[in-house]
Amino acid sequence: MPQESVQRRPMRIYFSVILLISAMCSAGRSQTAPATKTAPAKKTAATAAAKPAGAPAAGPTAIIDTTAGKMTCTLFPEQAPIGVANFVGLAQGTKDWTNPVSHAKKHGVPLYDGTIFHRVIPNFMIQGGDPAGSGSGDVGFEFKNETSPTLKFDRPGRLAYANAGPGTNGSQFFITEVPYASLNGGYTIFGQCDDAAVALVNQIARMGRDANDRPYRPVKINHITITKGGATAAKPAAARPAVKKPAAPATAPK
Repeated sequence: MPQESVQRRPMRIYFSVILLISAMCSAGRSQTAPATKTAPAKKTAATAAAKPAGAPAAGPTAIIDTTAGKMTCTLFPEQAPIGVANFVGLAQGTKDWTNPVSHAKKHGVPLYDGTIFHRVIPNFMIQGGDPAGSGSGDVGFEFKNETSPTLKFDRPGRLAYANAGPGTNGSQFFITEVPYASLNGGYTIFGQCDDAAVALVNQIARMGRDANDRPYRPVKINHITITKGGATAAKPAAARPAVKKPAAPATAPK
């Protein structure tokens, strides 16, 4: 018996070692086994924000109803907040102005209703927005130019303010028939009119006119309707009295 016990002891030790090694290998395999795949995480707000934004929301639209037809122009409140707010306020009658003929203060009265395109030049532009109908009407205020490097007179249908020099914008505006690079930097572009409007500008610009480019039978603005898009026009700047210089038969709108 003692001899047998001595002979079997190494064998038991051997099997114990084998079992221990097997257990360690099993544990190692369970630790190093690849993790199971999980479902893709949902996109977070930050991830969504990192994606390129879509097209910007459309700005307010001005529908200029005239005796010759309608012109539709998209306004640019981001590039010309003062100019757009001024145009919208005068069109809707929410901005006060002075009648240049009677000198009466107007409150709640749309300025553009009944005004004419008093200056028309083929291959250039048509100009309107003066209650006096002469191009020299003073509506009781002026405001600064707003020029943007992203907006140039590089296409037909630009809607811009006429002026007699920097900072003399009021109610008068013009719409171009063709690109006109010489106007860049000197006038506030506050909108873009569509192709149908450009076709109408082309027609109005070729009406019979006198030596001062005044039409013999001027086209009248019945009313300007503003439809709100994805932007809201800013509040107009405080008005200050000023005298507008008379229009001159030059190439630039004044």
